[in-house]
Amino acid sequence: MTAGPKTSHPARTKLQSRFGEPPRVAIVLGSGLSGLAASLEETEGQVDYERLPGFVPSSVAGHPGRITVGRWSGVRVALLEGRVHGYEGHDARQVVSPVRAMAAWGVEAVILTNAAGGIAEACRRGGLMLIEDHLNLTGSSPLVGPDGPRFVDMTDAYDPELRALVRQAAGGPLAEGVYAGLLGPQYETPAEIRMLATLGASAVGMSTVLETIALRAERVRVVGLSCITNRAAGLDSEPLDHEDVRRTAQRAQAELSKLIEGFLALFSGIASPRPTR
Repeated sequence: MTAGPKTSHPARTKLQSRFGEPPRVAIVLGSGLSGLAASLEETEGQVDYERLPGFVPSSVAGHPGRITVGRWSGVRVALLEGRVHGYEGHDARQVVSPVRAMAAWGVEAVILTNAAGGIAEACRRGGLMLIEDHLNLTGSSPLVGPDGPRFVDMTDAYDPELRALVRQAAGGPLAEGVYAGLLGPQYETPAEIRMLATLGASAVGMSTVLETIALRAERVRVVGLSCITNRAAGLDSEPLDHEDVRRTAQRAQAELSKLIEGFLALFSGIASPRPTR
């Protein structure tokens, strides 16, 4: 049977009051990707995270911390410009609070974007990777606690139908792989990258996995897209630097914008009801 959100969120009422009915899609913009807000064809308005109950501001450069609502490829969307991370000192529930607010508001699907280090040969600097699965190596889960949903089926954490739409929108070769989510904030050692490669990881980063778990617990469909901003430690002679990561992500925005635009155009043609569980 089809089910709606399982939990409430203190920001839902404010979002509903400010913007009305929920958009069909929410898009979380990762490091250096906030410029994608310029892709909106029309904008209804913005609200800063600090004005929404249950949200915490990000302390990381490249994460403005606001929600912008508008239309993109004819689809009404909410852009979450930036996210918070566990390495900033937040627990898993705080990290996923923004996407849980989207679920409580009633969005159908969430596109999670991130900046990631490439491990697999196909994941080259400046390219994109469609996430087909993940490894949660953060040491935590947003479902931990006395009142959280438990035993959530993560078999299709990244929605197969929506991944097919991304492939169709790409219209050509697109890297696909497993995203390994670690706590950070330090980059990985070469030995850790060799371990991740052995475990089957194609790319590595410090976000996304907790959000995916929380969204699937709320029965919201998930698409994950990684912008490969560097080769992972030990696979390239270049030193790892966050400013360089941001610059590379910014250069990749045009390609990512085109891919999301194509996906949304295809998504607009599918039915609205939430997926069954």
